[in-house]
Amino acid sequence: MAGVTDRPYRKLCRRFGAGLAVSEMIGSSERLRDSEKTLRRTDHVGEPGPVSVQIAGADPAMMADAARHNAGRGAGIIDINMGCPAKKVCNRAAGSALLRDEELVGRILDAVVGAVTVPVTLKIRTGWDREHRNAVRVARMAEAAGVRMIAVHGRTRACGFGGQAEYETIAEVKSAVRIPVIANGDIETPEQAGRVLRQTGADGLMIGRAAQGRPWLFAQIEHFLATGRRLAPPPSAAVLAIVLEHLEELYSLYGTCGGVRIARKHISWYTKDRPGAESFRQGFNRIETCDGQRAAVKAFFGTPGAPVDHAPREGESAFP
Repeated sequence: MAGVTDRPYRKLCRRFGAGLAVSEMIGSSERLRDSEKTLRRTDHVGEPGPVSVQIAGADPAMMADAARHNAGRGAGIIDINMGCPAKKVCNRAAGSALLRDEELVGRILDAVVGAVTVPVTLKIRTGWDREHRNAVRVARMAEAAGVRMIAVHGRTRACGFGGQAEYETIAEVKSAVRIPVIANGDIETPEQAGRVLRQTGADGLMIGRAAQGRPWLFAQIEHFLATGRRLAPPPSAAVLAIVLEHLEELYSLYGTCGGVRIARKHISWYTKDRPGAESFRQGFNRIETCDGQRAAVKAFFGTPGAPVDHAPREGESAFP
């Protein structure tokens, strides 16, 4: 998710149990490689492996070159985006727009798989629109090309994020190929995660919007699938520790001005549905300093000046 799954957020999600956290979408154009945005998105310092980098584009040669470039910069997995429904992506015939041209899809898959020695994965939707669902055919093409895993968002491009995810289509994809299939779409709770796995037969789940402001959702899902019991959300002291660590990572990656700006949307997600959240966010969005943001979240989630538990580290329990 461009603008969301940057390195600080990926690290948090991995710590809370996500088996893989894919990078923000990176354009395949060579002329963009040295831009500040691309260099930041391809900075994997301190990120646990395997590092999965998602590339987007519509030209097979450029996509192959982008795959080689990112593998050379440390990517252990190359993920091809054929699922993004955003107009600015589809207007360039990339993302889910590629599903309208299966011949081009095949050439891109062959080019990217042939360009690198690391595994290649693919993200798609169920088709361009309800009259043109071709996820099964594209999945078979991907398997034949050597793609190692495919994630399917259970909507067409035309659906955007509206309506209900088509789990039956994901189940058809799973039945049609031997490579692992990951189900995506409308998975917001541990109970939904269990139902989607049963309904689709998928090998795993991809969580997107539901984890915004809730990186601990992965630990809750893992616990529920293993035990059948719900794991309570972390207490406010633990959330405060998570948020403060997240802020520091944002300030480090984006700098003071950029970090303060980027932090606002994450804090909006962290505080959603909490008492007093709306008035807090209105004030928080006017804060222009790192110290001001730190003080504000301490006041919201806990008592100012009180000791703060650290966020869980490797090998520790997810929640205190």
